[in-house]
Amino acid sequence: MQMPGRRLPVDRRGFFAQWVATGIFAGSTCSGSSEIKGAPAQGVSNFPGWNRAKRVLFLFASGGPSHIDTLDMKPDAPKEVRGAFSSIQTSIPGYRVCEHLPLFSKLADKFCIFRSMSHDDADHGTACFLTLTGRFHPQKSGNPPPRPDDPPTLSAVYSRVKTNSTPLPFSAAHVNGPLLTPIEPGPGQGIAQLPGWTRPADLGNPFESAQKFHLNSPIPSVRVDGRRILLGQIDQLRRRYDDPGVLTFDQQQSRAYQLLDQPGFRNALDCQTEDAATLSRFGNHRMGRGCLLGRRLLEAGVPWVTVFLNHSVRGQDDHPNEPEWYGWDTHNDIFQSMRDVLLPRFDQAISALMEDLGQRGLLKDTLVICAGEFGRAPLVAAERTFAGTSPGRKHWPAAYTILAAGAGISQGSVIGQTDRHGGQVLSNRANPKDLMATVFSSLGVNPETRITDTLGKEFSAIEGMPIGSWWSGA
Repeated sequence: MQMPGRRLPVDRRGFFAQWVATGIFAGSTCSGSSEIKGAPAQGVSNFPGWNRAKRVLFLFASGGPSHIDTLDMKPDAPKEVRGAFSSIQTSIPGYRVCEHLPLFSKLADKFCIFRSMSHDDADHGTACFLTLTGRFHPQKSGNPPPRPDDPPTLSAVYSRVKTNSTPLPFSAAHVNGPLLTPIEPGPGQGIAQLPGWTRPADLGNPFESAQKFHLNSPIPSVRVDGRRILLGQIDQLRRRYDDPGVLTFDQQQSRAYQLLDQPGFRNALDCQTEDAATLSRFGNHRMGRGCLLGRRLLEAGVPWVTVFLNHSVRGQDDHPNEPEWYGWDTHNDIFQSMRDVLLPRFDQAISALMEDLGQRGLLKDTLVICAGEFGRAPLVAAERTFAGTSPGRKHWPAAYTILAAGAGISQGSVIGQTDRHGGQVLSNRANPKDLMATVFSSLGVNPETRITDTLGKEFSAIEGMPIGSWWSGA
């Protein structure tokens, strides 16, 4: 029996079988094709970040990191607001961050620190859904299970609207997922009624990703060709009966064969080919290894990579002695959890990633985003209904901070402001819809693009307005 919150391991054969099975399912239940309407509009072409990025790396710090204890500290507020941590100076004059981010503090001038994110969805399932789809869930502030009619995850939308110019059979990959909110995979990670070929490659635990593509010995070309001939004969029979699923099935077959033909991609999944110094720099934990794998996927040609920095929003409740399960949902024990586990790993991973991307020349045309689904409340207090022995902070979507870098973004800029307790945004307010409109615009995708899914439903590729201040610096 599979235990809640845990995934049964998938071997290489099972992984490829999932690709083919996805195609059969899509063909038999969603046999129509999807269409795209709309070209880059004049109104967005003058957006300062328009078409500046060739790829995007989205780092999702799920669980709601406390902005007040990290990037938007309030040292002059009362102790019950400011918390237990002190601040340190960064490489940006006058800007200070948490004392437990010493590596990040030296690289802060590589980022745009945006302190004005805000919305009104106060629970993980639907707030993560909002961040991953750019749309509010009908059941706001809850933890609903995924549904077939959920909007598609934005990485799948990108795959649908942007032509894949790489030899890889997909345009997006999810690393260190699926995201558990908090026990089961939450909504917002699927493709809804988009064609099966838009599904992001789900690579799971970055320490195990390479095993899904591991070949004990190369498959002889004669065997591969024989399989293609046999499947082709079967498809000819299916076409005689006008089976509408054949086209989608063909696409999935093609993707599976492309994976077999891409040793470079399989090699990209094997982080053990990195030198010992690089592995040590990123860290021997899922957060660091996920960031390293994200960089390797970008280099392998994947234009959209989502890395879940932690695969569970609050796994520490059930796994208090397993740091890999810790998420940013720190209702109680916030200062111990952040000091001992979350901040050291984040500091190591994010700084190693930025240095690595810069040294490899990838930052100039890669948009890097690091965001959670919301922040934490401007009051330290214990909550009886949650595990832990010391106080923490509640969810707080009204104000939180995110990071952006690369693709021409104004480096060393600190944009937006919250009030003296960090509870309300005072300037430059934006929400996750605007965040994703910014990402799509930077990739040269008109946010007003219309998509018709396989059931004939038409919807906009994205909602929201692009955030131009990231490039202007104010």
